[in-house]
Amino acid sequence: MDWGRAKSVLIIAFLLLNLVLGYQLWSNIREGRDTSAEVSDLRPETQKLMKDKGIKLDTSIPSETPELKDLTFRVKTKLGGGERQDLKQPVDSKIVFNEKDLQKSLGGVIPDLDKYAFGEDRDSEFVFYRVADGRPMFDVKLELFYSNLKIIAYKQDVIELLPSEKPTLQSVLPATKVVTSLIENQLHNGAVIKEIKLGYHGQIFNSDVQVSAPTWRVLLEDGGQYYMNAISGEVVTE
Repeated sequence: MDWGRAKSVLIIAFLLLNLVLGYQLWSNIREGRDTSAEVSDLRPETQKLMKDKGIKLDTSIPSETPELKDLTFRVKTKLGGGERQDLKQPVDSKIVFNEKDLQKSLGGVIPDLDKYAFGEDRDSEFVFYRVADGRPMFDVKLELFYSNLKIIAYKQDVIELLPSEKPTLQSVLPATKVVTSLIENQLHNGAVIKEIKLGYHGQIFNSDVQVSAPTWRVLLEDGGQYYMNAISGEVVTE
């Protein structure tokens, strides 16, 4: 074996790896995606209030503060009111965790399937969200219903993204401020925060055209959820 040549190949491989990692780090910094914050990063008085109210944080606090804008879209099916469609041929439920298998099995059945991303597993259904600019639209869902480890039906919200009415980018509020506000003003004693996610959400009107704003969504272990406008800080409970 030519050890000199092998050594040179390994050095080049490590250099390439460092370049890739460096690019990823630069991309994350540019987009405001740093390492996640922890409870210790909250104000001491907020930490004390958490302890007094028995509130627990069962997830990390995102540190990203990217610049986002409102989304404008046209509704093609009534949001949340579409008809359940039974599959002619049920498929294994495990495909939801493999994008390639999901597309292969249902890409020819469900329109725009590649524009939806997995959100959560609820009772007898997998919930996917329409993705825009790499982030979930919490009001636009694809539900895959399953039974006995088989996906048997689906229900889908279908939209068309339009040019934004407010194209100006604005920096979003840090998630630490969201958590602090909820702990101090909203969350009940014993609440457990299980997810904090940045996406889009808006009030749904009786209109074909809707607007969705950058929004932090906070999910609780008991099923409760809170939405906070990531620009104005207004809180909406659901």
